Amino acid sequence: MSSTVQKSKNAITLKGSAKLVTDYLNYGINSILFQRGIYPSESFKSEEHFGLSILVSTDEKINEFLSAVLGQIKEWLVQGKLEKLSLIITNVTNKEVMERWDFKLKYEATKETSEENGEPIGTKELKVIQNEIRDVLRQICSTVSFLPLLDCPCAFDLLIYTKPDIEVPDQWGETGPCFIANSEELQLRSFSTSLHRMDTVVSYKVE
Repeated sequence: MSSTVQKSKNAITLKGSAKLVTDYLNYGINSILFQRGIYPSESFKSEEHFGLSILVSTDEKINEFLSAVLGQIKEWLVQGKLEKLSLIITNVTNKEVMERWDFKLKYEATKETSEENGEPIGTKELKVIQNEIRDVLRQICSTVSFLPLLDCPCAFDLLIYTKPDIEVPDQWGETGPCFIANSEELQLRSFSTSLHRMDTVVSYKVE
């Protein structure tokens, strides 16, 4: 009896996994916006997440935008429709792409994955997943020490790459890929919920 309780206590559902991935994206994006100086530091506040102090935006428009995008992403994660999310940082003056943060997704649920009420159940303890996410978020915060200084006014946008058979919200537009001339890239740590795997890569302009 106790082993069954232990198993379901540690198990993560597909929806739980999608929430963890979107939480990571939310705090990762906020950390990047702060670390890269896209918005003034006074428009951020410190919050505790994944055992870290993370700076999150207090700007209503940014939070509404992120909430709408990540809410849709969470649905697509459960449906297995999301492939990648890219955060694009551009020079406001000439629209040149300065940096691209790619959050690449793989689906790990297999036929062997156990199910509960028809929903896949992960095999990894929540604490282990949270520690892996914390390590990636910590790495995002430390990248600022070697990424080139963004010494121009910058803006950001999010590009979402999905499987073709989805309905895109009306207010979202189509766009082409955003390439960086003379770029280098850096692969950050990965994390896995045992249902979703997330790889994070930053590409940046080299003078």
